Amino acid sequence: MVFRYSFEKLEINKDSSDSKLELMSATQGCVLSQSLCSFDRSCGFSQKNCLMPWEAFDPIRQRWMRLPRMPCDECFSCADKESLAVGTQLLVFGRELSGFAIWMYNLVNRSWSRCPLMNLPRCLFGSSSQAEIAIVAGGSDKNGQVLKSAELYNSELGCWEALPDMNSPRKMCSGFFMDRKFYVIGGMSSNTDSLTCGEEYNLETRTWRRIRNMYPHGNRATQSPPLVAVVNNQLYAADQSTNQVKKYDKVNNVWNVVRTLPVRADNYNGWGLAFKACGDKLLVVGGHRGSEGEVIVLHFWRPEDGLAGEIDWDVLSVKERAGAFVYNCAVMGC
Repeated sequence: MVFRYSFEKLEINKDSSDSKLELMSATQGCVLSQSLCSFDRSCGFSQKNCLMPWEAFDPIRQRWMRLPRMPCDECFSCADKESLAVGTQLLVFGRELSGFAIWMYNLVNRSWSRCPLMNLPRCLFGSSSQAEIAIVAGGSDKNGQVLKSAELYNSELGCWEALPDMNSPRKMCSGFFMDRKFYVIGGMSSNTDSLTCGEEYNLETRTWRRIRNMYPHGNRATQSPPLVAVVNNQLYAADQSTNQVKKYDKVNNVWNVVRTLPVRADNYNGWGLAFKACGDKLLVVGGHRGSEGEVIVLHFWRPEDGLAGEIDWDVLSVKERAGAFVYNCAVMGC
Protein backbone atom coordinates (compact mmCIF):
# COMPACT_ATOMS: atom_id res chain seq x y z
CA MET A 1 0.00 0.00 0.00
CA VAL A 2 1.49 3.31 -1.08
CA PHE A 3 -0.14 5.77 1.27
CA ARG A 4 1.47 4.95 4.58
CA TYR A 5 1.83 8.60 5.61
CA SER A 6 -1.67 9.92 5.86
CA PHE A 7 -4.01 12.46 7.30
CA GLU A 8 -7.25 10.91 8.36
CA LYS A 9 -10.57 12.60 8.76
CA LEU A 10 -13.61 11.33 10.65
CA GLU A 11 -16.89 12.54 9.37
CA ILE A 12 -19.99 12.13 11.52
CA ASN A 13 -23.56 12.43 10.31
CA LYS A 14 -25.49 12.42 13.57
CA ASP A 15 -29.05 13.48 14.16
CA SER A 16 -30.67 13.72 17.56
CA SER A 17 -33.13 10.90 16.97
CA ASP A 18 -31.01 7.93 15.98
CA SER A 19 -27.34 8.99 16.16
CA LYS A 20 -26.60 8.31 12.52
CA LEU A 21 -22.94 8.64 11.67
CA GLU A 22 -20.75 9.03 8.71
CA LEU A 23 -17.06 8.30 9.16
CA MET A 24 -14.55 9.35 6.57
CA SER A 25 -10.78 9.60 6.52
CA ALA A 26 -8.46 11.44 4.15
CA THR A 27 -4.75 11.81 3.68
CA GLN A 28 -2.67 14.95 3.88
CA GLY A 29 -4.38 17.76 5.72
CA CYS A 30 -7.47 16.19 7.28
CA VAL A 31 -7.38 14.03 10.34
CA LEU A 32 -9.22 10.90 11.40
CA SER A 33 -6.61 9.83 13.89
CA GLN A 34 -3.09 11.06 14.65
CA SER A 35 -1.08 11.47 11.49
CA LEU A 36 1.58 13.33 9.56
CA CYS A 37 0.96 16.96 8.72
CA SER A 38 4.25 17.90 7.06
CA PHE A 39 4.44 17.77 3.26
CA ASP A 40 7.40 18.46 1.02
CA ARG A 41 6.30 18.94 -2.58
CA SER A 42 9.76 18.16 -3.92
CA CYS A 43 9.94 14.66 -2.52
CA GLY A 44 6.52 13.75 -1.14
CA PHE A 45 5.74 13.43 2.53
CA SER A 46 8.46 14.47 4.94
CA GLN A 47 9.54 12.37 7.88
CA LYS A 48 8.62 14.95 10.48
CA ASN A 49 5.47 13.89 12.35
CA CYS A 50 2.70 16.15 13.57
CA LEU A 51 0.30 14.10 15.70
CA MET A 52 -3.20 15.52 15.39
CA PRO A 53 -6.55 14.49 16.89
CA TRP A 54 -9.39 13.09 14.82
CA GLU A 55 -11.79 15.57 13.26
CA ALA A 56 -15.54 15.19 12.81
CA PHE A 57 -17.97 16.79 10.39
CA ASP A 58 -21.69 17.00 11.15
CA PRO A 59 -23.52 17.51 7.80
CA ILE A 60 -26.82 18.19 9.57
CA ARG A 61 -25.39 21.20 11.38
CA GLN A 62 -22.70 21.81 8.74
CA ARG A 63 -19.91 22.02 11.29
CA TRP A 64 -16.60 20.37 12.02
CA MET A 65 -15.52 19.11 15.45
CA ARG A 66 -12.58 17.28 17.00
CA LEU A 67 -12.60 13.96 18.79
CA PRO A 68 -10.35 13.14 21.74
CA ARG A 69 -6.80 12.16 20.85
CA MET A 70 -6.29 8.45 20.30
CA PRO A 71 -3.95 7.12 23.05
CA CYS A 72 -1.98 4.86 20.69
CA ASP A 73 1.76 4.55 20.27
CA GLU A 74 3.75 6.36 17.58
CA CYS A 75 4.03 3.25 15.44
CA PHE A 76 0.24 2.98 15.19
CA SER A 77 -0.04 6.71 14.50
CA CYS A 78 2.22 6.56 11.46
CA ALA A 79 1.35 3.12 10.10
CA ASP A 80 -1.25 2.28 7.45
CA LYS A 81 -4.73 1.90 8.91
CA GLU A 82 -8.09 0.45 7.98
CA SER A 83 -11.38 1.56 9.51
CA LEU A 84 -14.77 -0.05 10.06
CA ALA A 85 -17.88 1.49 11.60
CA VAL A 86 -20.28 -0.88 13.38
CA GLY A 87 -23.09 -0.09 15.78
CA THR A 88 -21.97 3.01 17.69
CA GLN A 89 -18.29 2.13 17.37
CA LEU A 90 -15.50 3.06 14.99
CA LEU A 91 -12.81 0.39 14.78
CA VAL A 92 -9.39 1.44 13.53
CA PHE A 93 -7.04 -1.39 12.52
CA GLY A 94 -3.29 -0.91 12.37
CA ARG A 95 0.08 -1.95 13.76
CA GLU A 96 1.84 -1.15 17.00
CA LEU A 97 5.40 -2.06 17.87
CA SER A 98 4.11 -5.32 19.33
CA GLY A 99 2.02 -6.27 16.28
CA PHE A 100 -1.53 -5.83 15.00
CA ALA A 101 -3.83 -3.67 17.11
CA ILE A 102 -7.40 -2.33 17.02
CA TRP A 103 -8.49 0.92 18.63
CA MET A 104 -12.18 1.67 19.14
CA TYR A 105 -13.95 5.01 19.46
CA ASN A 106 -17.30 4.70 21.26
CA LEU A 107 -19.83 7.34 20.28
CA VAL A 108 -21.85 6.84 23.46
CA ASN A 109 -19.10 7.63 25.97
CA ARG A 110 -16.99 9.58 23.44
CA SER A 111 -13.74 7.87 24.33
CA TRP A 112 -11.07 5.61 22.87
CA SER A 113 -10.25 2.14 24.14
CA ARG A 114 -8.61 -1.00 22.85
CA CYS A 115 -10.79 -3.45 20.97
CA PRO A 116 -10.16 -7.18 21.33
CA LEU A 117 -8.05 -8.61 18.52
CA MET A 118 -9.46 -10.99 15.95
CA ASN A 119 -8.84 -14.69 16.48
CA LEU A 120 -6.49 -14.40 13.50
CA PRO A 121 -5.28 -10.76 13.25
CA ARG A 122 -4.89 -9.46 9.71
CA CYS A 123 -4.73 -6.49 7.36
CA LEU A 124 -5.84 -5.81 3.75
CA PHE A 125 -9.18 -7.54 4.37
CA GLY A 126 -12.65 -7.02 2.96
CA SER A 127 -15.28 -5.90 5.46
CA SER A 128 -18.72 -4.43 5.97
CA SER A 129 -21.19 -3.85 8.79
CA GLN A 130 -24.91 -4.22 9.31
CA ALA A 131 -26.56 -2.94 12.49
CA GLU A 132 -24.51 -4.24 15.43
CA ILE A 133 -22.44 -6.80 13.53
CA ALA A 134 -19.55 -6.64 11.07
CA ILE A 135 -17.80 -9.30 9.01
CA VAL A 136 -14.13 -9.29 8.08
CA ALA A 137 -12.95 -11.70 5.38
CA GLY A 138 -9.61 -12.58 3.81
CA GLY A 139 -6.56 -10.35 4.11
CA SER A 140 -2.96 -11.04 5.06
CA ASP A 141 -1.59 -12.27 8.38
CA LYS A 142 1.58 -11.02 10.07
CA ASN A 143 3.71 -13.24 7.82
CA GLY A 144 2.09 -12.04 4.60
CA GLN A 145 0.10 -15.23 4.03
CA VAL A 146 -3.13 -14.61 2.10
CA LEU A 147 -6.11 -15.79 4.14
CA LYS A 148 -9.47 -17.35 3.32
CA SER A 149 -10.77 -17.20 6.88
CA ALA A 150 -13.51 -14.83 8.03
CA GLU A 151 -14.69 -13.49 11.38
CA LEU A 152 -17.81 -11.80 12.72
CA TYR A 153 -17.63 -8.96 15.25
CA ASN A 154 -20.56 -8.22 17.56
CA SER A 155 -20.30 -4.64 18.80
CA GLU A 156 -22.81 -5.22 21.61
CA LEU A 157 -20.87 -8.17 23.00
CA GLY A 158 -17.46 -6.79 22.04
CA CYS A 159 -16.15 -10.11 20.74
CA TRP A 160 -15.04 -11.87 17.54
CA GLU A 161 -16.45 -15.18 16.26
CA ALA A 162 -14.70 -17.35 13.67
CA LEU A 163 -16.81 -18.11 10.60
CA PRO A 164 -16.40 -20.90 8.02
CA ASP A 165 -13.61 -20.33 5.50
CA MET A 166 -14.25 -18.86 2.07
CA ASN A 167 -13.63 -21.02 -0.99
CA SER A 168 -10.58 -18.98 -2.04
CA PRO A 169 -7.96 -16.96 -0.16
CA ARG A 170 -7.92 -13.28 -1.09
CA LYS A 171 -6.53 -9.95 0.05
CA MET A 172 -7.24 -6.35 -1.03
CA CYS A 173 -10.84 -7.34 -1.62
CA SER A 174 -14.06 -5.51 -0.74
CA GLY A 175 -17.06 -6.58 1.30
CA PHE A 176 -20.69 -5.50 1.50
CA PHE A 177 -24.11 -6.61 2.73
CA MET A 178 -26.94 -7.09 0.23
CA ASP A 179 -30.16 -9.11 0.37
CA ARG A 180 -29.38 -9.99 4.02
CA LYS A 181 -26.18 -11.72 2.92
CA PHE A 182 -22.50 -10.77 3.06
CA TYR A 183 -20.43 -10.62 -0.12
CA VAL A 184 -16.74 -10.37 -0.97
CA ILE A 185 -15.55 -9.45 -4.46
CA GLY A 186 -12.26 -8.82 -6.22
CA GLY A 187 -8.91 -8.94 -4.54
CA MET A 188 -5.70 -10.84 -5.10
CA SER A 189 -4.94 -14.48 -4.33
CA SER A 190 -1.22 -13.62 -4.48
CA ASN A 191 0.91 -10.59 -5.27
CA THR A 192 0.35 -11.16 -8.99
CA ASP A 193 -2.94 -13.07 -9.39
CA SER A 194 -6.22 -11.15 -9.31
CA LEU A 195 -9.63 -12.68 -8.69
CA THR A 196 -12.71 -12.04 -10.82
CA CYS A 197 -15.09 -14.17 -8.76
CA GLY A 198 -17.16 -13.12 -5.79
CA GLU A 199 -18.32 -15.06 -2.76
CA GLU A 200 -21.66 -14.92 -0.97
CA TYR A 201 -22.02 -15.81 2.71
CA ASN A 202 -25.44 -16.91 3.99
CA LEU A 203 -25.68 -15.97 7.67
CA GLU A 204 -28.49 -18.46 8.25
CA THR A 205 -26.91 -21.55 6.70
CA ARG A 206 -23.32 -20.42 7.49
CA THR A 207 -22.17 -21.39 3.99
CA TRP A 208 -20.20 -19.66 1.23
CA ARG A 209 -21.18 -19.71 -2.47
CA ARG A 210 -18.78 -18.78 -5.26
CA ILE A 211 -20.13 -16.42 -7.95
CA ARG A 212 -18.07 -16.57 -11.12
CA ASN A 213 -17.21 -13.34 -12.97
CA MET A 214 -18.95 -11.15 -10.41
CA TYR A 215 -16.07 -8.66 -10.81
CA PRO A 216 -14.98 -9.58 -14.36
CA HIS A 217 -12.01 -7.25 -14.79
CA GLY A 218 -10.53 -7.88 -11.35
CA ASN A 219 -8.22 -5.40 -9.69
CA ARG A 220 -4.53 -5.22 -10.45
CA ALA A 221 -1.89 -5.22 -7.74
CA THR A 222 -1.39 -1.47 -8.21
CA GLN A 223 -5.11 -0.71 -7.98
CA SER A 224 -7.21 -0.09 -4.93
CA PRO A 225 -9.64 -2.74 -3.73
CA PRO A 226 -12.98 -2.55 -5.58
CA LEU A 227 -14.84 0.69 -4.84
CA VAL A 228 -18.36 -0.57 -4.11
CA ALA A 229 -21.49 0.62 -2.31
CA VAL A 230 -25.02 -0.71 -1.81
CA VAL A 231 -27.98 1.72 -2.01
CA ASN A 232 -31.57 0.49 -1.73
CA ASN A 233 -30.24 -3.06 -1.91
CA GLN A 234 -28.60 -2.38 -5.29
CA LEU A 235 -24.85 -2.71 -5.80
CA TYR A 236 -22.83 0.09 -7.43
CA ALA A 237 -19.13 0.33 -8.23
CA ALA A 238 -16.75 3.13 -9.20
CA ASP A 239 -14.49 1.96 -12.02
CA GLN A 240 -10.86 2.84 -11.22
CA SER A 241 -9.89 2.96 -14.90
CA THR A 242 -12.84 4.62 -16.68
CA ASN A 243 -14.15 6.99 -13.96
CA GLN A 244 -17.63 5.55 -14.45
CA VAL A 245 -20.26 4.48 -11.93
CA LYS A 246 -21.68 1.06 -12.73
CA LYS A 247 -24.70 -0.81 -11.40
CA TYR A 248 -24.72 -4.57 -10.89
CA ASP A 249 -27.45 -6.62 -12.56
CA LYS A 250 -28.08 -9.43 -10.06
CA VAL A 251 -30.13 -11.51 -12.48
CA ASN A 252 -27.66 -11.51 -15.37
CA ASN A 253 -24.44 -11.09 -13.37
CA VAL A 254 -23.30 -8.10 -15.44
CA TRP A 255 -22.42 -4.44 -14.81
CA ASN A 256 -24.07 -1.51 -16.60
CA VAL A 257 -22.76 2.06 -16.75
CA VAL A 258 -25.11 4.58 -15.12
CA ARG A 259 -23.07 7.81 -14.96
CA THR A 260 -19.64 9.38 -14.50
CA LEU A 261 -17.86 10.11 -11.25
CA PRO A 262 -17.50 13.72 -10.07
CA VAL A 263 -13.76 13.16 -9.51
CA ARG A 264 -10.99 11.28 -11.32
CA ALA A 265 -10.50 7.74 -10.03
CA ASP A 266 -7.82 6.84 -12.55
CA ASN A 267 -5.23 9.36 -11.35
CA TYR A 268 -4.05 7.00 -8.64
CA ASN A 269 -5.60 3.69 -9.74
CA GLY A 270 -8.58 4.11 -7.44
CA TRP A 271 -6.59 5.23 -4.42
CA GLY A 272 -7.32 8.66 -3.05
CA LEU A 273 -11.12 8.76 -3.10
CA ALA A 274 -13.98 7.19 -1.17
CA PHE A 275 -17.10 5.64 -2.71
CA LYS A 276 -19.74 4.75 -0.13
CA ALA A 277 -23.45 4.47 0.54
CA CYS A 278 -25.24 6.65 3.07
CA GLY A 279 -28.95 5.93 3.33
CA ASP A 280 -30.46 6.45 -0.13
CA LYS A 281 -27.40 8.31 -1.42
CA LEU A 282 -24.13 7.39 -3.08
CA LEU A 283 -21.32 9.36 -1.50
CA VAL A 284 -18.09 10.22 -3.34
CA VAL A 285 -15.37 11.95 -1.34
CA GLY A 286 -12.46 13.26 -3.35
CA GLY A 287 -9.88 16.00 -3.51
CA HIS A 288 -9.58 19.01 -5.78
CA ARG A 289 -6.68 21.34 -6.45
CA GLY A 290 -7.38 24.94 -7.41
CA SER A 291 -6.09 28.48 -7.16
CA GLU A 292 -7.17 28.62 -3.51
CA GLY A 293 -5.32 25.41 -2.62
CA GLU A 294 -6.35 21.82 -1.99
CA VAL A 295 -9.80 20.87 -0.71
CA ILE A 296 -11.78 17.73 0.03
CA VAL A 297 -15.29 17.70 -1.45
CA LEU A 298 -18.14 15.45 -0.36
CA HIS A 299 -20.35 14.71 -3.39
CA PHE A 300 -23.62 12.79 -3.30
CA TRP A 301 -26.28 11.49 -5.68
CA ARG A 302 -29.58 9.72 -5.07
CA PRO A 303 -29.99 6.94 -7.66
CA GLU A 304 -33.77 7.15 -7.26
CA ASP A 305 -33.64 10.70 -8.69
CA GLY A 306 -32.62 9.21 -12.02
CA LEU A 307 -30.38 10.77 -14.64
CA ALA A 308 -32.58 13.37 -16.30
CA GLY A 309 -30.19 15.61 -18.16
CA GLU A 310 -27.23 13.91 -16.48
CA ILE A 311 -27.74 15.99 -13.34
CA ASP A 312 -24.65 17.09 -11.49
CA TRP A 313 -23.59 15.51 -8.25
CA ASP A 314 -24.70 17.59 -5.27
CA VAL A 315 -22.11 18.86 -2.82
CA LEU A 316 -22.57 18.05 0.86
CA SER A 317 -19.49 19.83 2.19
CA VAL A 318 -16.14 21.30 1.22
CA LYS A 319 -13.17 21.11 3.59
CA GLU A 320 -10.57 23.75 2.76
CA ARG A 321 -6.84 23.33 3.28
CA ALA A 322 -7.50 19.62 3.67
CA GLY A 323 -5.20 18.10 1.07
CA ALA A 324 -6.53 16.31 -1.98
CA PHE A 325 -6.15 12.64 -1.17
CA VAL A 326 -8.79 10.52 0.60
CA TYR A 327 -7.38 7.64 2.59
CA ASN A 328 -10.37 5.51 3.60
CA CYS A 329 -14.06 5.74 4.40
CA ALA A 330 -16.63 4.01 6.58
CA VAL A 331 -20.34 4.70 7.08
CA MET A 332 -22.21 4.08 10.32
CA GLY A 333 -25.93 3.90 10.89
CA CYS A 334 -27.17 5.23 7.53
